Amino acid sequence: MAISRACYCSRDETMRSIDIEGGVISTPQVDRAIASGADKIEGRMGRKFYPIDTTRFFDWPNYQYAYPWRLWFGKQDLCALTQLQSPGNSGGTGGVTIPLYQVLLEPVNRDPGFPFRSMELDRSTVAAWGIGPTPQHSIWGTGTWGFTADADTVADLAASIGASDTTMTLTDGSQCGAGDMLIIGYGRGTAPYPTYLGTAGAVQPYLGERIIVQDKTAAATGLTQSGPGCSSSFNGDNQLATTGTGTLNPGEVLQLDGEQMLVESVVAGVATVERAWNGTVLAEHTAATVYAMRQLTVLRGQYGTAAASAANGTVVARHRPPQLIRDLNIAIAADQVMQEQSGYSRTVGAGESQMRATGYALADLWDQAKTRFGRQQRVGAI
Repeated sequence: MAISRACYCSRDETMRSIDIEGGVISTPQVDRAIASGADKIEGRMGRKFYPIDTTRFFDWPNYQYAYPWRLWFGKQDLCALTQLQSPGNSGGTGGVTIPLYQVLLEPVNRDPGFPFRSMELDRSTVAAWGIGPTPQHSIWGTGTWGFTADADTVADLAASIGASDTTMTLTDGSQCGAGDMLIIGYGRGTAPYPTYLGTAGAVQPYLGERIIVQDKTAAATGLTQSGPGCSSSFNGDNQLATTGTGTLNPGEVLQLDGEQMLVESVVAGVATVERAWNGTVLAEHTAATVYAMRQLTVLRGQYGTAAASAANGTVVARHRPPQLIRDLNIAIAADQVMQEQSGYSRTVGAGESQMRATGYALADLWDQAKTRFGRQQRVGAI
């Protein structure tokens, strides 16, 4: 079953964390483990760590026991607000737009990478929440919701893509894999009211098309093996020289004939590789075409964005959840895979020293993540 949601780690990260090789453990098993791990994290933390562009609705008046100009987002986190509406003060169901320069997002002094948890109307303005026929869904805010929408550039598109394409090739496949959320054309737009510091209007909106990576396969690099390196079936024969117009990147998985290799470093165009990667067999190679795992199978236009054409060279970024959450997702997935291999009766040690695997380290990681990122319980009416 292919991954269909944003996870907080990739298949590659999980497999390398416990030295899983393809063919020994099936990739669908790993994919299932990282997806279920992301579900577990969201359930325990009470929040989602990926961004989605959408509209959220809130009741007003409500039972938050807050000042009338303040609205707590409850189980929602906000990265950027692009529109805020409420019924007119005279009632009715039509939405009246509240200018974003009249809205304060809190906490204004939040930690880097953390979201906004509430908003307030600027009391020096005439902004006010309106009341509809009932208090239900009387405030609706449109924007980017989620714990964080930050991302890091990982590569460029190696070829143009159309809006309906479900495969894409990158210039570097080392920093992303199945399970990742990528953003094509990631960036920040212009704040609608940049001079109104501290208000929702001073926050730049997020740009780019969000996609989910389902698989990663080999694509041509434009390079051909050159010289004696990797020409024998010997692990120590690991200096791969090439000719052609392409480039290799540390961390990428290459394929020469039927053998895969992990690039450990590249110096002066010569790559030091680990042979027989992913359970493939050592083989002799002569002037072999060099492929790299750069072609992605993807779900387009995800999480509130629309699929669009993109030109060759467009920047592609990887969503950046908190590192502790990424570590936890890797640990949960690795533990699940190893437990499944042992019928959930995994042991450590041997002979008289053999004992059940305690899982203390995983439990400790859960506690650390919960302390730092878990949503705090609040008192409210039921």
